[in-house]
Amino acid sequence: MKVRITETASDDEAAAIAAALAEHVGNDVEVYVGDEDEPAATHEEPPESEPTADRSADDRTAESLGPTDREELLWEEIEDILEGGPKKYREQLEDGEKLFVRDRLDLWFGGDDGDLLFEDGKFAAFDDWHPRGADADEETDDRLPADGLITGAAEFEGRDVHFMANDYTVKRGSMAAKGVEKFLRMQQRALKTGQPVLYLMDSSGGRIDQQTGFFANREGIGKYYYNHSMLSGRVPQICVLYGPCIAGAAYTPVFADFTIMVEGMSAMAIASPRMVQMVTGEDIDLEELGGPAVHARESGSADLVARDEEHARELVAQLITYLPDSADEKPPKQEPKPPAASPEGIDAIVPQEPNKGYDMTDVIDRVVDDGSYFELRPDYGEEIITAYARIDGRPVGIVANQPAHRAGAIFPDAAEKAAEFIWKSDAFDIPLLYLCDTPGFMAGSQVEQEGILEQGKKMIYATSSATVPKQTVVVRKAYGAGIYAMGGPAYDPESVIGLPSGEIAIMGPEAAINAVYARKLSEIDDPEERERREQELREEYREDIDVHRMASEVVIDEIVPPSTLREELSARFAFYEGLEKELPDKKHGTIL
Repeated sequence: MKVRITETASDDEAAAIAAALAEHVGNDVEVYVGDEDEPAATHEEPPESEPTADRSADDRTAESLGPTDREELLWEEIEDILEGGPKKYREQLEDGEKLFVRDRLDLWFGGDDGDLLFEDGKFAAFDDWHPRGADADEETDDRLPADGLITGAAEFEGRDVHFMANDYTVKRGSMAAKGVEKFLRMQQRALKTGQPVLYLMDSSGGRIDQQTGFFANREGIGKYYYNHSMLSGRVPQICVLYGPCIAGAAYTPVFADFTIMVEGMSAMAIASPRMVQMVTGEDIDLEELGGPAVHARESGSADLVARDEEHARELVAQLITYLPDSADEKPPKQEPKPPAASPEGIDAIVPQEPNKGYDMTDVIDRVVDDGSYFELRPDYGEEIITAYARIDGRPVGIVANQPAHRAGAIFPDAAEKAAEFIWKSDAFDIPLLYLCDTPGFMAGSQVEQEGILEQGKKMIYATSSATVPKQTVVVRKAYGAGIYAMGGPAYDPESVIGLPSGEIAIMGPEAAINAVYARKLSEIDDPEERERREQELREEYREDIDVHRMASEVVIDEIVPPSTLREELSARFAFYEGLEKELPDKKHGTIL
């Protein structure tokens, strides 16, 4: 750069100007005085100095630094860990429809609705398997990255959650000392934070050949279930099964509040088919032993069955919208939506004849917000519906008899299902709506053997102990102890309202007439006269149990036009929203 200044300037002034300009513009400068052809002063910008060997790291600027060899090595180790177990096991996953665990975490937390915030224990068991020196390129079945168990924290659908996920490429997702330690720490942190826990299970159980140090220890695998018990009712625990979960691994899904299995992929059992064959001689495959159909329909251990991995995530994303982060918080509300069908159709759906079937979901669709109905355990105890939904944006737990199945009579499996649903809903402060249309608890030798009294008492106990606001609707028949289990007047509901089709009685007309008048009717010889008398008795009996009589005697609070049922329930749930009930002072009940 050349600069010409006034001819009166001295050489010292020219030198000063040259130095200042060179520093400012970052270039060489020549300064000329007046009309001189030769520069009076020049200044060259010195080259940027390199850091010397004895210069400390604190003296060097961040712009001049890059990753050191030490950091580069760490990145290589991390990349190696992220590859998971031996390649042959990764390839087996790719041949099927199951995702590698890191890809699964990306599905859950890698999109717009999630973020994996951090991982804990990535280097667990690192010194036990990581190759060194000349053997660095060799791979064996002894690879144990993260000890086969990934734990950490993530954002899921706008909610902070703790998570664990088994890596099936590492010893079939089996659990050993370091992984167990990570699992326990994750649970203990959830107790402190009050945030939900996601268990993404794919485990063959305890690592038998490495059981020393984790099986029976005070802080071993048995502590899983102690911590599950401590977390129960404190924060929501949601489990998704992605493979065969055997023995100890099978307890996590049954301890969780909600369990989802994946079709064609999941299984859980107390022992593997091989062990079953050894112990009992029974020859059975894993699907028949503990596949989704078994646990969704027979045992009731699975709340839902997903079509595939993506569907499993969608189900959990919907489920969590009804649940608070912890027992200290209220369940989240959403913007209200009108129901999918008009409430004006409710009365036409419900038959006047007490024994005629219909689908209760047709009533529910006219009461709850459109798109909010979320049924749990739909294939187990089908004569009772247990579902979450929203009414004017407020979450509610629905317990409804289903006359389309077994006439809505309560069997042992349905009573168990309802009791557990009521218990969970109450734990997380979700108000309860009972829709009653049942002839009562089923009778007979088979249900006695299956524990109808035992399971029935649990349902009644859960209803009695629930401290959330409860609303009960007598949709049609409410016979026998069915009205007790379904939140009747004696069970401290905030309201019992009836539709004009409602009836409340010890038993239905047919059974009552047979019980009271059978001998007298048998004495009438004329068949037509006997039939006429039976009909008169039925009509008299139904008048006596009609909902109008119950309202007149203030057994129930109100009879409402069916077309106003949604509006009535919305007003009542809103009014009692802040209600708090207390149970008697005691350690705990003994029923469950």
